[in-house]
Amino acid sequence: MPYTPATSTTVVPLPNHWAAPRLSGRWWPVWRRNLLVWKKLAIPSLVGNIAEPLMWLLAFGYGLGALVGEVELDGSQVPYIVFLASGSICMSAMNAATFEALYSAFSRMHVQKTWDGILNAPVLLDDVVLAEMLWAAFKSLFTVTAILGVMLALGISHSAKLLLVLPVLMLVGITFSCLALVFNALAKGYDFFTYYFTLGLTPMMFLSGVFFPRSQLPPAVQVLSDALPLTHAVALVRPLFLDRWPDNAWLHLGVLAAYALAGFWVALALTRKRFAS
Repeated sequence: MPYTPATSTTVVPLPNHWAAPRLSGRWWPVWRRNLLVWKKLAIPSLVGNIAEPLMWLLAFGYGLGALVGEVELDGSQVPYIVFLASGSICMSAMNAATFEALYSAFSRMHVQKTWDGILNAPVLLDDVVLAEMLWAAFKSLFTVTAILGVMLALGISHSAKLLLVLPVLMLVGITFSCLALVFNALAKGYDFFTYYFTLGLTPMMFLSGVFFPRSQLPPAVQVLSDALPLTHAVALVRPLFLDRWPDNAWLHLGVLAAYALAGFWVALALTRKRFAS
């Protein structure tokens, strides 16, 4: 009787990149590692992050503001410098978090291979992505705290409600760092990020009420603006500068949180796929 070799029918299941995040406290050493490296360049980093938004504030707030005077907002007149300051600090949180979660995170992930080294330790990729997100949000909060200090020194606002600005801006940093990590997972090189800045963030700055009231936009564009996360960030922060409570605060917070959760999940899935290939 001829010999018939046995055949194996073992099926190796494909990894589910969209599975729920597996998170633990092991993100903390990764976050702390980024902090220790950054401390060596903290001063140049701070100057670089706050110089541009402060120039925007001085040039447009005091230069253009002297010509504009006041703008109408919800039936009342608001000094343009206050209007601009409250919007530009949200823009600064967005830019600082995005830059860190794109260029710096990409350098650690792809160029320096830092993530590969970390993954040789008992640390999951999920924890690394979480640490990068929280680190970018912290860098954003650090930047806007310095900018807010300068605004207070200039006497732009004296509202006691400004104490709530920092927690809101922390959420803004988390939201935009999550969205940026999506593009970080897709990028093959630094040039790829130009698309995100040019086609995503730049139009968002002009459509979200940072520089002028959204009521000046055409109705169809206002509908688009309503869906942008920066619009909801400005809607939360600007009333606090004016010593008012935001209208529909829970709605704005919910939209930012939804963007953050969805962004993190997509970023994690795409990053898992990238490291599995």
